[in-house]
Amino acid sequence: MALLDLKNISKKYTIGAETIHALRSVSISINKGEYVALMGPSGSGKSTLMNIIGCLDTPSGGTYYLNGKEVSKMHDNELADIRNKEIGFVFQTFNLIPRSTALDNVALPLVYAGMKKQQRIDKATSVLTDVGLGDRLTHKPNELSGGQRQRVALARALVNNPSIILADEPTGNLDSKTSEEIMSLFGEIHMKGNTIIVVTHEEDIAQHAHRIVRVKDGLIESDYANENIRKAVMI
Repeated sequence: MALLDLKNISKKYTIGAETIHALRSVSISINKGEYVALMGPSGSGKSTLMNIIGCLDTPSGGTYYLNGKEVSKMHDNELADIRNKEIGFVFQTFNLIPRSTALDNVALPLVYAGMKKQQRIDKATSVLTDVGLGDRLTHKPNELSGGQRQRVALARALVNNPSIILADEPTGNLDSKTSEEIMSLFGEIHMKGNTIIVVTHEEDIAQHAHRIVRVKDGLIESDYANENIRKAVMI
């Protein structure tokens, strides 16, 4: 059974008298352990599709099963629970809490999960060490470089052992060298068995994925295995 299974997903918005069809009958399945790049130009529908996959939005039509649960019909509280347990988000702008340390930022999802304090500290420390920030636990975001901030964001995404890592333009605010380092880290995370979906408009970033899905005009234009997977520079 697929980890993600979307069938005939549509999404429309009404603005005044105009109806905008952001997605038109999109079907896609993603299995556990896949590394997928979701591509498309601005206005293609890729962000809408990402928001539905991430349970940040609900479709107008169609069905979406995540880990065997039909999430397309869930209400806000149920969706929030799914987001916390099943999905690790990595954003272009990092979305870290400025006054909190790296450790506290990463431990935050575990607070919502009801984990005891010492367990939270141990788990967050372990994940930060895994992403190469074991010596930066007490640093706040403004004391870290852009690449280090994105590593903190990645550690936060991983800390709950989610079903999917969903990354939205994860290198959009980084220089090319740092981007390569972050993509190398994604490669390592994938090799450990994690399912990764990277949303990007950058061709060279998409080439790190093992499968590339292109969206255009609210439809899936192409969906194919990447025969020339780009290996990131080793850190």
